[in-house]
Amino acid sequence: MTVTNYIKQLLSYEEYSFSLNELIQNLHKTEISIKSELSRLIAKNEIVNLRKGFYLIITPRYSSAKKLPIQLYCHKLFKYLNRNYYVALFSAAKFHGASHQQVQRDYIIIEKPKFKDISKNAIDIRFFTTSNWTGKNVQSKQSDAGLYKVSSPALTIVDLINHQTKLGGISRMFSVIEELSEELKEADLIELLNWYPQKSTLQRFGFLLEELGSNEELQELIFEKLKSTCFFPVLLSPKSNEKPGAVNNRWKVDVNVKVESDL
Repeated sequence: MTVTNYIKQLLSYEEYSFSLNELIQNLHKTEISIKSELSRLIAKNEIVNLRKGFYLIITPRYSSAKKLPIQLYCHKLFKYLNRNYYVALFSAAKFHGASHQQVQRDYIIIEKPKFKDISKNAIDIRFFTTSNWTGKNVQSKQSDAGLYKVSSPALTIVDLINHQTKLGGISRMFSVIEELSEELKEADLIELLNWYPQKSTLQRFGFLLEELGSNEELQELIFEKLKSTCFFPVLLSPKSNEKPGAVNNRWKVDVNVKVESDL
């Protein structure tokens, strides 16, 4: 069997990616001849070598974009890399219907250690790491290629707030947070509050929900959690050369940037 025939077989199962190891195990050919065939397919833009030994199949449907939607291959990629992951931040927001912020880049959060970003042709994937891996507030969604993992609305919001300085700031994401807050469910938030360790992020989360006039019961859940420990004034938008000043809200958030929705 040729690599091309194997790819056709994969596509018949709605699989859009494969590894070199997979080919070596299934094709009964030498590694040299397999790599030679892969090189020809790469030159014809029919496949992309995403990472060493891992390839994406660019079907005619996606040939003009020269990339695949992340949900068609992320689960197989991280199984191949033996790493925990979830689709996160603006990418997760899009899957929850918060598509106000149109981004061409894909965002993934993984367990430490750090992972190099992928920028290849039209493919642009940015990785963030977390040391607080619990697997909680991570949902499984269905794509044509099978299940993939994505952060829940609650986890997506706190991740956005937590990484705001690397993502263009809180003002840029405020409308996305507003859209996500409409998808926020009590059970999702309760699960998050049972393990999420960043008090300053929860303060900002509660403050933003209040600004948006979102569900008061959800605001109270966050406030009760904060009240059970000591929490101190924080800046809404962290700045290395600025410390929080006087605060006049129960969340102890110093509003040092203007946030307004453009929905």
